[in-house]
Amino acid sequence: MTTPAPDHILIVDDDAGIRELAAEYLQRQGLQVSVAADGRQMREVLATQRIDLLVLDLMLPGTDGIALCRELRSPGAPPLPIIMLTARSDEADRILGLELGADDYLTKPFAARELLARIHAVLRRTRMLPPNLAKAEPARHLTFGDWRLDTTARHLLDATGAVVALSGAEYRLLRVLLDHPQRILTRDQLLQLTQGRDADVFDRSIDLLVSRVRQRLGDGARGSRYIKTVRNEGYVFCADVQTAAAAAGAAQ
Repeated sequence: MTTPAPDHILIVDDDAGIRELAAEYLQRQGLQVSVAADGRQMREVLATQRIDLLVLDLMLPGTDGIALCRELRSPGAPPLPIIMLTARSDEADRILGLELGADDYLTKPFAARELLARIHAVLRRTRMLPPNLAKAEPARHLTFGDWRLDTTARHLLDATGAVVALSGAEYRLLRVLLDHPQRILTRDQLLQLTQGRDADVFDRSIDLLVSRVRQRLGDGARGSRYIKTVRNEGYVFCADVQTAAAAAGAAQ
């Protein structure tokens, strides 16, 4: 029986001390680690090696982390989990990074153990659905309004059958909402179901995800057709949801 290869982490940070300390710690924990000081080196590693997760600093010389994240999330780019490193004063950039599709963020200075925990959590989330979703896996399509979510391919399809690209985080949020229609879910519940962690007082990642999913659905915050905000409580998916079999039966 062959031993599976360790997960390969790429750390992109212009601070050599951070790169070396983080790489040394992660390697001691059994991970394979590559490092890069800027976007050029990052692209060279991605072009020649299999990378399972990217740790990307926002403040880089030349092309910054925001531009690199946008590049990695462009249409046709292969999916790659991203944890962004930010300074505590970079709230606006951190929010933008999440909007562009980063899976998580970590503020500097950080403990190496916390970075390891975030890496494991993001890899778990990207490789499996939350436990509460497993019961619904036999349903290949979930239909609502003019949309269909293919739960096998993880594609969102519009009324014409065209695929609308979703990031991993966007897919998980939409899937949770579709599995719990007409039910108010708090931000803490959504964060726990989609990302496996609790929110801190300044955590806006769920609000950002909801905004991004609304954009994908052409849904505005005011007069929303699909995702309504319930003040001081959370969000509710307010449209009827059918499985593919139920939709086919209704059409006969």
